[in-house]
Amino acid sequence: MSFHSFYQRAFSLFKAYPSASKLLVFSSFSGGGVLVYSDSNPLKRVLHADATLDSDGQPIRKKKVVVLGSGWSGYSFLNYLNNPNYDVQVVSPRNFFLFTPLLPSVTNGTVEARSIVEPIRGLMRKKGFEYKEAECVKIDASNKKLHCRSKEGSSLKGTTEFDMDYDILVIAVGAKPNTFNTPGVEEHAYFLKEAEDALNIRHSVIDCFERASLPNLTEEERKKILHFVVVGGGPTGVEFSAELHDFLVQDVAKIYPKVQEFTRITLLEAGDHILNMFDKRITAFAEEKFQRDGIDLKTGSMVVGVTADEISTKERETGKIVSEPYGMVVWSTGIGSRPVIRDFMQQIGQGQRRVLATDEWLRVEGCEDVYALGDTATINQRRVMEDIAAIFSKADKGNTGTLNKKDFNGVVKDICQRYPQVELYLKKNKLKNIAHLLESANGEDTQVNIENFKQALSEVDSQMKNLPATAQVASQQGKYLAKCFNKMEKCEKKPEGPLRFRGEGRHRFQPFRYRHFGSFAPLGGEQTAAELPGDWVSIGHSSQWLWYSVYASKLVSWRTRMLVISDWTRRFVFGRDSSSI
Repeated sequence: MSFHSFYQRAFSLFKAYPSASKLLVFSSFSGGGVLVYSDSNPLKRVLHADATLDSDGQPIRKKKVVVLGSGWSGYSFLNYLNNPNYDVQVVSPRNFFLFTPLLPSVTNGTVEARSIVEPIRGLMRKKGFEYKEAECVKIDASNKKLHCRSKEGSSLKGTTEFDMDYDILVIAVGAKPNTFNTPGVEEHAYFLKEAEDALNIRHSVIDCFERASLPNLTEEERKKILHFVVVGGGPTGVEFSAELHDFLVQDVAKIYPKVQEFTRITLLEAGDHILNMFDKRITAFAEEKFQRDGIDLKTGSMVVGVTADEISTKERETGKIVSEPYGMVVWSTGIGSRPVIRDFMQQIGQGQRRVLATDEWLRVEGCEDVYALGDTATINQRRVMEDIAAIFSKADKGNTGTLNKKDFNGVVKDICQRYPQVELYLKKNKLKNIAHLLESANGEDTQVNIENFKQALSEVDSQMKNLPATAQVASQQGKYLAKCFNKMEKCEKKPEGPLRFRGEGRHRFQPFRYRHFGSFAPLGGEQTAAELPGDWVSIGHSSQWLWYSVYASKLVSWRTRMLVISDWTRRFVFGRDSSSI
C-alpha cells in the first residue's frame, strides 16, 4: 500500500469517526511507525496544561492579579512575573510600552515615535496574560472592584464601560503633568509625557517655521511665531531645549535660511539653577553652555499665566510681572496624581497627600492586597526613632536593660535591612558599621542603655529622602515586586525578610532597595553630562557616546534597538526629518 492511499484512508476514518482522532499515527521516512494518544479537544488540553492541582488532584483557583498601566513599572512587573498561580489581567489605555527617555528626540525628528514603542500584545501572548485597552476610572477597594472605560477617541462610536474584580491590584498608571493650577496652561501649552505629546510638539515646531516663511509678515510677527518657550529647568526641559537648539543650528539653517535669524529659545526656571538634582559641576556647565549657545536662560522666573499669544512671568527678585509674545510653549515642571488616584486616596484616608503612600514592600498603606509602583506612589519609609524602643527590646533578650556587643550583633543586620537610612548615615559620616556609631556616641563603654541607644541613632532619620520620579526607579520597583510574587508561596512558609521589631517572626521579603546606576543630561552639540555612582562626573563628547550605548541597551527589545540605532544613523547621514507628518 502506498503512503498516499494510507493517508487517504486514515483521513476518511477520522472524518467518519471523530473519536478516532485521539489516535494519531506518525510514520518516519525509514518506514517505522509510532502510535501516539492525543486528546481531540484542544481547549481541554490547554486547560489541563495550565491548571494547578491540589493534593487531591482538583484544580486550584488562581488569584486574579489586575495590573493598571503599561509604563515602566507595569511593563517591568509583567516582564519578570513568572508565577503560574496567578491569573494576570492588564488594563491600560495604551497597548504599548513607551521608552520615555527618548521622547525629546522625537520632537525634532532625531528619532521616530514608532521606534521607541514596544507593542504590549507580544508580551501578553508570551506570558499568557490578558490585556484590555481601557482606562480604570474608579477603584473600589472595599469591594475589590474596578470600574473601567474603553479608550477615548476610539473609532467606535461611544465608549464601553465594564467592571472587573480582583484579588490583588497593582497600580502602575504613572502620573500626569502638574500645572500648579496656572491659568491657561492646559489650554495653550504643550506637555511632554506621551508619544502623542512629542508628535504634537514636532508638528507645532514645523508649523511655526512654515508660517514664519509666508510672505507679507513683519519682522515682529516672525519673531513672535519663532519664539519657543520651555517652562521647567529639570532634565526633560533642559534636554528638549538642547534638542530644539540642535535642530535650529544643524537643520533649520539649511531648510529655512530666510527665517533662522528670527528664532529664539527661552528656558524659564522658578528656582535659582537648572538641573538642581544634579551635581553642581553639571549645573554650572549646563548654564554656561546654554548661554554660549544663545538660549535665553531665565532663573527665578515663575510663570503666572499663559494666553494664546503671551506668557506672563513673575520675577522673584523684583516681584515684577513680565509678559512676552511666543509661538509655542512647552510645559515641563513636575508631575501630579491622576484623577482616579486622587479619588482612591480620598477613599483610603490619604486625601492630604500628593501621591499614594506605600510601605517598603510597595503595599499601599491602609489598603489590603493593593500595590503601587512608579510615579503613582512614594515609599513612606519608617523612621528608626519611631521603633527605637521596640528595636532595643528585641535586642535585649535577657531583659537586662542594657545591650552588650553580642546582643547588639544579633539585630544589627536586621536594622540595616529594615531602615536604609542607617547605611546612608554611616556612609555620610564615614563610619564602618553601627558598632562604630555607638562607640562614637558612647565612648569605650561596652554596655549601652536605651538612652545611649537613642542618642547614637538620633540623627539617622535625617538621611531619609523620597525616591526620584524616574524611569530607573519605576523599572526597579516592577522587577522587585515581580520577584516577590514569584516566590510568594515559598516565603509564606520560610520568610526571608528582616525581623519584625513590633511583632513576632520575620517579614516575608526584603524591603525594596533602589540602586542608582547614574543619570544623564544631554546638553546638545553631541555633549552630555553624566553623573555616575561613586561621585563620578563626566561631561563632553565621550559622555554622549556613553549615553548612546546605555540608552540603546535599555531599550526593551532588539526590534526597538535596531530602529533607534537606524534613526540615529539616518540623522548623521541625512539630517533630521522636517516633514509635518
